[in-house]
Amino acid sequence: MKVVICGAGIAGLALANRLAALGHDVVVLERTPGPRPQGYMIDFFGAGYDAVEAMGLLPALREVAYHLEEATLLDERGRRRARIDPKQFATGPLLSIMRPDLERVLREHLPAAVELRFDTSVTAVSDHGDGVRVTAADGSQYEADLVVGADGIHSTVRRLVFGEEPEFLRYLGFHTAAFTFDSPEIHATIGGRFCLTDTAGRQMGFYSLRDGRVAAFTVHRTANPVLPADLRAAVRHSYGGLGWIAPEALDRCPPSPDIYYDQVAQIVMPRWSTGRVVLIGDACHAVSLLAGQGASLGIAGAYVLADQLTRPQPIEQALTSYEELWRPIAEEKQAAGRAGAGWFLPESRLRLALRRLMLRFIALPMVKRRAAAVLTGKSTALISNLADPGQVPADRRA
Repeated sequence: MKVVICGAGIAGLALANRLAALGHDVVVLERTPGPRPQGYMIDFFGAGYDAVEAMGLLPALREVAYHLEEATLLDERGRRRARIDPKQFATGPLLSIMRPDLERVLREHLPAAVELRFDTSVTAVSDHGDGVRVTAADGSQYEADLVVGADGIHSTVRRLVFGEEPEFLRYLGFHTAAFTFDSPEIHATIGGRFCLTDTAGRQMGFYSLRDGRVAAFTVHRTANPVLPADLRAAVRHSYGGLGWIAPEALDRCPPSPDIYYDQVAQIVMPRWSTGRVVLIGDACHAVSLLAGQGASLGIAGAYVLADQLTRPQPIEQALTSYEELWRPIAEEKQAAGRAGAGWFLPESRLRLALRRLMLRFIALPMVKRRAAAVLTGKSTALISNLADPGQVPADRRA
């Protein structure tokens, strides 16, 4: 089977990896000129962890993972107000990985037969019943048995085939940004922690990278979903006035092209496929920063789709089966993300105080497991079942 995947992000690369390993002919088209260096730290666990383990990529991911001692909430003077053990919110093993590193591992482990083309924007998708034609901006055309839109929350394939973005995008009232900068002093101050400002309505987070740089993560509440034209100016304005190391970090904020910046939003669609065109990952079920697990869900969803496409059934039935299996899991994570919005970034000092109390409470052994289920959603044994139906770990059974 010939498959054209539009998007060389996490979900698209995972699907290309899996389909090529199963003997399919795969072409990946990516609109950016090259791999994207921007992105933030991911707490990688759950179904995606199961999928990379089944794909044999877990050792490579462990090599690039970070071992953060704790997530620490600090006040304007850098004093600790609360701490979070990231593992207490994970179901099963957890890896902390920079998004660009995760993409790099997936890209470097693509089978040699996969054709990966950067700087290739899709302008048309035409489904003619027994196949699909993709047209790129340079006039080149690709004939395939199946086209997969893995091109993120602002998907071009979704717009061309299913409808305009506003029909499916659910804005959650936040903007987020990420960038890296050099500061030996801040690098040493942070150490092996993930440091977060304990602030209402807006928050900055920092972690030290192994190459000596510092990574910054930001999120703030805003009713306006429109993205700013000057990203650097917007970040400096939105987080100006924060204390501790924030002023120096903002002074070292790079130019706009080197900043990741986007809305915090979800994608909600009535269907994920039509004919021989299907969407995966954020293109059809973005869960948002608030829910986390977007990378994990993207990889796991790709694994499920590849599994169904390799079974002896028509392509259209495989797409239906993929959605029937994966949609309930993705929607449950989306619901958890919406429910946890107030906890993720409190909007008042009172709510900040309540969050500190809650963090102390959920650190209790008897509460940890229930808290993880509420804040990150239920665990699933689906990937383990597909990978090896006879060998499902006891701690992963639904």
